[in-house]
Amino acid sequence: MLITSKDNDLIKHIRKLKEKKYRDEFGEFIVEGAKMIEEAIHEAAKIKYIIVCDDCKTESSMTPEQLYDIAKYECIYVTEKIFSTITDVVAPQGIMAIVEKPMKSENKIDYKQNHFLLLDNIQDPGNMGTILRTADSLNMKQIIVSPGTADCYNSKVVRSTMGAIFRVNVIERDLEKVIKEMKKREIKVYSTDLKTDKTIYDVDYEKTAVVIGNEANGVSANILQLADESIKIPMTGKTESLNAAVATGIILYEIKRRNHFSNK
Repeated sequence: MLITSKDNDLIKHIRKLKEKKYRDEFGEFIVEGAKMIEEAIHEAAKIKYIIVCDDCKTESSMTPEQLYDIAKYECIYVTEKIFSTITDVVAPQGIMAIVEKPMKSENKIDYKQNHFLLLDNIQDPGNMGTILRTADSLNMKQIIVSPGTADCYNSKVVRSTMGAIFRVNVIERDLEKVIKEMKKREIKVYSTDLKTDKTIYDVDYEKTAVVIGNEANGVSANILQLADESIKIPMTGKTESLNAAVATGIILYEIKRRNHFSNK
């Protein structure tokens, strides 16, 4: 099947998926590029369609193994002109997939883990993607985010995760309720806060959750009050704060350094 019209229903549908409200409505998101689609296939993501540019020169850059795996799915072919209307990439590879989002019923917090990462209203898609990738590098299987946090299925986030989006479960919850439940389960909650004197090197991480706050405003006041303690990364230079994704990486690897990090 070759689509040549921008008014085709599927093409209209794909364009809609660029907006969060439609990704939520249809339970689907876009994955673009041969490497990302390879990751989706490897991680058994629920791929609905693979869209291939019929006359894009970049298609030939895919390996025979990739082409063989892609051929197992329902492939829709489009012209280069049509592909240019649905891609968000400056130099597209000529291939994308429509993937089903995990069902909300599947998004349950696993409180048996030893370490938890909570994101309080992180806004920048680049930060969100980097945090997911960092969590994946440490074999974290879940991240809990507030409703105001950047959508992890935003195309920029998906690309920047480099496949982590298929391995890390992003669970959207009311963080205040989550923290209260964690306290009942004797999980110690640390919030990041520049105003505290206690650093990430002054606490233990036996069974803990760390809250990373909004890029501009930090952790919200209600969460700060609920947390057991506040911690910060000590600064010895003139810089007063770090990028949210960088700070997350430093804290998570400090937990790893303590040899307490769970691989469950």
